[in-house]
Order: sequence, then C-alpha cells, then structure tokens
Amino acid sequence: MRDLNYNHLRYFWAVAHDGNLTRTAERMAVSQSALSTQISKLEERLGHALFQREGRRLVLTEAGRIALDHADSIFATGDELLDVLRETGRARQAVRIGALATLSRNFQIGFVQPLLHRADVELVLRSGSAAELMQSLAGLQLDVVLANRPPARDAITPYLSHKIAEQRVSLIGRPGIAGDTSLAALLATQPLVLPTLESSVRAAFDALAATLGVRPQIAAEVDDMALMRLLARDGVGLAVLPPIVVRDELAAGSLIEFDQLPQVTESFYAVTLDRRFPNPLVAALLRDATAGKA
Repeated sequence: MRDLNYNHLRYFWAVAHDGNLTRTAERMAVSQSALSTQISKLEERLGHALFQREGRRLVLTEAGRIALDHADSIFATGDELLDVLRETGRARQAVRIGALATLSRNFQIGFVQPLLHRADVELVLRSGSAAELMQSLAGLQLDVVLANRPPARDAITPYLSHKIAEQRVSLIGRPGIAGDTSLAALLATQPLVLPTLESSVRAAFDALAATLGVRPQIAAEVDDMALMRLLARDGVGLAVLPPIVVRDELAAGSLIEFDQLPQVTESFYAVTLDRRFPNPLVAALLRDATAGKA
C-alpha cells in the first residue's frame, strides 16, 4: 500500500498558506530546519518539488498547487469528521448554502423557508459566481449550491445536480400599455429587458421570437434577475422573467404579467457533492423542494 505521511502534508499545508517558512516555524513551534526536512520528505515521497524560491518568498510549483488543493480537501474533511461524529447519533445543526449572486432572492428564500424559524439550526448563506461557489463546494466549505444550470460532473468533483423547480417565464412590466397587447404585438412594439445570451431562458426566448417572426427591441441585456426586476419597475421595458422574481410587485399591482411565454422556462438546481456523510439538513431541504415541485 502506498503510504502518505500526513504530518509531512500538514507541515506543507501550513507553509503553503503562510507563504513564509520562518513565520510557519514560529507559529508551529518547530525549527526552520525541521520544517524544511518534513517538506523535503514529502517532496521525495511525491516525486516532485512543491515550492520554488523567488527572492525570500516561497512560491508553489504546479505540483505544489495540486498538492495544496488536495490538502485543503483532506483537512476540511477531517474537520467535518469531527463535527459529524463528535456526538454519535446527533445530526449537525448547521447548513451552509451558496447561491449564484444573480439568482432570484425569492427563490432562495423559498428554498430555505423550512429552516428559517428553527432555533436549533445555524443557517449560513453565501453568494458568488458559479466558479467561486463550486470551488467552495468541492472544498467542503459549502453543503449545497443553488444555481440555474447544472455544472459539469467528472471523477474529480462528482457533483450531484438536483432539479428542484421549473418556473414558467412571462412578459412582465408596468401597467398602462395601450393598444394591442397580444404577445406578438408586445414583443414587436415594446422595449424588452432580456437575459444575456448565455442564459438558457434567452435561447428559448430567441427561438420563440423567431417562430413568431418578431425582431425584439432590446432595451437591456442583464444577467442578474434582481436588476431585471428593478428595470421593469422603473419602466425601462418589459422584462422576460419568472413571476416568482417579482412576486411582491405583482401582488401590489405595481407590475403585471402581460403574458406567459410558451415553452420558455427557468430551471433551478440544488448542487451537492457525492459525499459519504451528507448534511442531513440538506437532505431534508431537498425532500421538501422536490415534494413542492410534485
């Protein structure tokens, strides 16, 4: 069996994050020579140099960056092991949820609703780009990521994409438009606030417009549902949005749903990792979301 000395790995991990051998040696109460020896043994075991010197700085080599990624995951898993098994039979009472910064806030609140009034649950919510969130998920800093498209799955990062909702998409704007308000007429005559070209909703909308023989008047292309909502409220144009995004405005009458766009939908996914010890709170949220979809 191939052995890996995890003490050597931990010393490397500490130096890699500090970027300074002297500082790490002082913090860990070991001599610099002992620290260098431990790292040298790890490099010998792995068969690659992990650092190179640039002046007084230690800079990771390509092999060092790979080793650091794995070390981050290994030690995060160790911390998780202590959290999960410290008190046998008790579920963890914290759940860490990431969501795309551009995702509907109403949808996010709807997903976590079952946990909002539980005094025994610590709810951690973070937002960011897809790349940032997936990196945090892979490093076990997040338990689940909410997104509007599934990420690629591979052997290194075995993501599980749970489709938890599919919302219809409508043409939404301020009331008061006079004249022909049929869908084709609105698309042909009114300025529109559309998702960007990378969006699956935009692709479906463009196909619909081509089928209707309409060339839309584009007032704005936006990748943020919250901003689309504000532009619709300000009267910049009619927005192509799931009604859930503007639920409060629709209820108040400040915005109205002019028409549903046939065969145009927005899908929402909860992305997790295939883990031996999944967070039971996430499992409960997924069951609730799937039940609601059904």
